[in-house]
Formats: sequence, C-alpha cells, structure tokens
Amino acid sequence: MDADIPYLLLTPGPLTTTRTVRAAMNQDLSTWDVDYNSIVQEIRAHLVRLATTKPGYTSVLMPGSGTFSVEAILGSVIPPDGKVLIVNNGAYGERMVHIAKRLKIAVAPIDQLETEAPDLERIEKTLSTDTAITHVAMVHCETTTGMLNPVAELGQLVARHKKKYIVDAMSSFGAIPLSMEGLNAQFVVSSANKCIQGVPGFGFVVMPQAEIEATKGWARSLSLDLYDQWREMHEKGGKWRYTSPTHVVNAFRQALEELEEEGGVAARHARYKENHRRLVAGMKGLGFRCLLPDALQSPIITSFHFPEDKRFTFNDFYDRLKRRRFVIYPGKVTNAETFRIGNIGNVFPEDMDLLVHEIKSVIGEMGVGLRGEIGSLA
Repeated sequence: MDADIPYLLLTPGPLTTTRTVRAAMNQDLSTWDVDYNSIVQEIRAHLVRLATTKPGYTSVLMPGSGTFSVEAILGSVIPPDGKVLIVNNGAYGERMVHIAKRLKIAVAPIDQLETEAPDLERIEKTLSTDTAITHVAMVHCETTTGMLNPVAELGQLVARHKKKYIVDAMSSFGAIPLSMEGLNAQFVVSSANKCIQGVPGFGFVVMPQAEIEATKGWARSLSLDLYDQWREMHEKGGKWRYTSPTHVVNAFRQALEELEEEGGVAARHARYKENHRRLVAGMKGLGFRCLLPDALQSPIITSFHFPEDKRFTFNDFYDRLKRRRFVIYPGKVTNAETFRIGNIGNVFPEDMDLLVHEIKSVIGEMGVGLRGEIGSLA
C-alpha cells in the first residue's frame, strides 16, 4: 500500500489514484490557453480510440459528476417527441428514470429487482408493442450490487428494432474491453474518476459525429446541452463553453498515459479480475456470502451479506477497517443487508490479500461468529 495515502478507497469511485496523477494537479492552467486546449483535444481523441477503431466517431467532455453527463445525454439526444426505454435493475437505472421524468421525457421503465438480470424477452416485447420508443438506455455495471448487465446482447436487440442505444458505462469504461460497434451503441458515457483512474470533475460521451450533429436544438438545458458543448470543442480546438476543471483535466491526461503504460484496457481488466478473485475467495473463506451469483457478478465491486450474528454492525466494522487504512462502502440494496467492497483504482492483488487478513482480525475483535469454508472463526 502506498505510504503517501491515508487509506485505500475500496469503493465504486472516486478511486485511489497514483501519486503521479495527483501530482499532475499541481499545475495551474488557463482555460483559454492553446496548450490547455491541446490537452483537451488529446484526451478527446484518446477516448475515441479506447471506444472504437472505426472512423466517424467523436467525443465530448462535460463538467460535473458522471450523473451530469447522463442527464446531458438524456436531455439532449432524445427528440422532443421521443421516448426512452430504460432498464431499471439498480439505483443508477432508477436515477435515469428520475432524470427522464424530471425533464418531462416520455419514458418506459423496465423495473426489476436489484438482484435480477435484465429480462430481454420483456424488453423485446415492449419494443415490439410500443412504437413510440426511439431510444433504449441501460447501465453496464450496476454498482448498486456489482451486477454486470448484458449490454452487448441488449445492443443486438435494440439494433434489430432500429432504435438508438445509450450505454451508461460509468464503472466499466477502461476496465472491461468494449467497443461501440460491439455494443451497437450510439452513445457511451463514463466519468473521469472511475476505471481510467482519474479524479472527479467531469464526465465524457463517445458517439458517432453524425449522431450528435443530428441533435442540434433538442437540449432541455443550457449548461447540459451536449450538442452545444461538443460543437464548441469541435469548432474551437478543445475550448469548453464555460469554466472547465483544468486541474482535473490535466490529471486525466496523466491517467490515460498510465492506462497505456499498464498495457491498456485488457491489462487493467486482468488486474481487476485478479483483485476480485482474491477478494471473493478470501471473503468466502472467512464465511461471508456474496449477494449475487458468479454469473451476474462484475469484476468491479462486490456486495456481501451482513453476517447473521447480531453483534455485527456495519458502522463498527467500517470504522475498524478505516483505522487499518481500508475504506469500504455501505450497501444500497433495498431487500437485503449488505456492504460493498470495490477492487478498482490503484489497487493490486496483494492489497486484497491484506484486506482479507485485516477483516479476519476485525471480525475477531468484534466477537462476530462466522462459519465459512475453513470452519468457524467464532
């Protein structure tokens, strides 16, 4: 563990970053300066290369959290008379439904339990019967639970019905190999502070240039107008419409360089998968139960059931682990008591081993009984 940081963030984001990414924020930059705008252009081109090898694609950076960019897409690319089908099997699918309703966009939610995989047959039936639907949106990795939704399979279905497809790849872009053409997606959105391992401050969208050009005048917001933001960057060499998070942008460029140095998305995916394997094997060995079956689980974040022992309280567990330099995340599932542990960011398999060792010590200190694969720890 890096001695320069007080603890590891084992969360869905923000993540633990490298010293060099943090150091990149020590430089002050002018938003009007050609050098800074060149950094923006470099980032935009790099994001497109990560998403596709096909010509005709572009990207745009949007200030704010990832949710700002999701709202920018929903509010900008769906025409005034359009309707969006949103797959809702977690907090972030539900958030998209709330955004659409707040913006008075017609929405057809496919509501499911947070522990259920998307029902593709139900979605296809809805697309077949509701001809007003123009767009379909789904979260790739629902960090509510850690579920990996079938984005490519849904993309094939959406393409057959000739609808536009929006993929919230907030917690998968940079961590799981994907491509625009493989997803059959028109819009893919993510954030600087996720698996590219930058810091919070902006999100981004990758899309075919023809798709964004077709949305001129549709936006339901001034500051979250995706087309106007894209046009400004496209026509003025990387300039943002309004004040941009310059320090965050510079850190993100460094994070992109470090992604390539690691070996690209495939290498990062392999590290995250090994982090996840070590974590789950260790936690099961202690007697903890995963919320999701392996077939639905992503290598990003894992939800674990609370122990049945009433002496276990999450806040005590959290505080004891934080004193040992590990910060985990509370659960977000409505029908189960859970906590979550992420294994993304500048985190490595040996960190997972150390975490499991510390969890074993904490459980012992709390007097909590667990019966796992290696027997009772009580």
